Amino acid sequence: MNRVIGAEIETLQRETFGYFEHEVNSANGLVSDKTSQTSPASIAATGFALAAYPVGVERGFIPRAAAVERTLRTLRFFSTSPQGPEPDATGYQGLYYHFLDMKTGRRAWRCELSTVDSAFLLAGMLTSAAYFDAGSDEEGEIRALADALYRRANWHWAQNNGVTLTHGWNPESGFLPYRWEGYDEGLLLYMLALGSPTYPLVGDGYAAWCSTYQWKKQYDYEYLYAGSFFTHQLSHIWIDFRNMQDGFMRDKGIDYFENTRRATHIQRQYAMENPLKFNGYGPLCWGITASDGPGPDTIKINGVERQFFNYIARGVPFGPDDGTIAPWAVVAALPFAPDIVLPSIEYFIRELKLKANNPYGFKATFNATYPVKPGNPSGWVSPWHYGLNQGPIVLMIENYRSELLWRLVRQSPYIVHGLGRAGFRGGWLQELAPAFRS
Repeated sequence: MNRVIGAEIETLQRETFGYFEHEVNSANGLVSDKTSQTSPASIAATGFALAAYPVGVERGFIPRAAAVERTLRTLRFFSTSPQGPEPDATGYQGLYYHFLDMKTGRRAWRCELSTVDSAFLLAGMLTSAAYFDAGSDEEGEIRALADALYRRANWHWAQNNGVTLTHGWNPESGFLPYRWEGYDEGLLLYMLALGSPTYPLVGDGYAAWCSTYQWKKQYDYEYLYAGSFFTHQLSHIWIDFRNMQDGFMRDKGIDYFENTRRATHIQRQYAMENPLKFNGYGPLCWGITASDGPGPDTIKINGVERQFFNYIARGVPFGPDDGTIAPWAVVAALPFAPDIVLPSIEYFIRELKLKANNPYGFKATFNATYPVKPGNPSGWVSPWHYGLNQGPIVLMIENYRSELLWRLVRQSPYIVHGLGRAGFRGGWLQELAPAFRS
């Protein structure tokens, strides 16, 4: 990495970290879902913030004492917030509602209690426990609270008498009708559920989930398919899957890290082939994932009727695709394929000017096909920053630079135990835990 792009990466990380400094309620530590005055808090964004504070300390973005204060404020809130079946609680069975009111911390928008968003929150808490290891009362309290909150999560209940985990629950109608099926960000969720010492996943839930995987071939790459790019990335923020395999991957002869590297190249190749002929796509401009967009709208452009979506799970190579690019998802691929990611980041910064006049680095998305005022090389640009996008930028840049998150998670006995129960062998587990050797 040359010095110029290295400095730009560092600046992007620093600016993006600012989201977790400012888009937060200082009274309870909750982080806003997006930069809108009416936005609720997102528990996933709050989990990303907890994981980002150690990065901020290491990079000099925030003093350690300030990071301790922010982390404690957040953990104390979740420790004392109402848990129960009432429709206005913060959570139930040790899990939490997807969105919370920024001020009260109570359930917002009649949303679901989300198993995977709870996993992101709890992973952030375990990151805090691993990093804040000093002997002070404050850092000791961080470790104790994070441990207690993780132990409180009832994954057995979240199975709802089935084998696999449900997507969630709501107090009005009970468990959602969906269970985790097909490869996606549920990989982290399952490691947390398997590793619990109190309410672990029971039965063959992980094997049952893996049995729903789809192995595909695209552009000469064989890989474990998941459409939206983020599903290949988010579990890897915390867990270093290099040279580590479960039963499924042993049969295929690769690991989940290599799988994401292949998915990254497929994303770029799709943009180069550009089967739907959207503006701007190419070897430097790619990254299609669940994201904000310019729709809903249907417009005829140059004789072609185009349908545009708002927030939707865009994906490659089978869609949906409406010409919307998410630069954050490209940055989150940095540890997997820096040879193709770094030039794209440079292109986004220098040619498309996507950081210009934005307080927190890249905006969520842009769409060069959607008609806007002429003269803007990136076309339509989302008005928002999202916490769910900002976190992977900060954390994956750091994993690329120092492997900080990966090193911290190796200290978590719960995740190590979860990996062992899932049948993972090799990689750093080989040295850390001889009992996991094949």
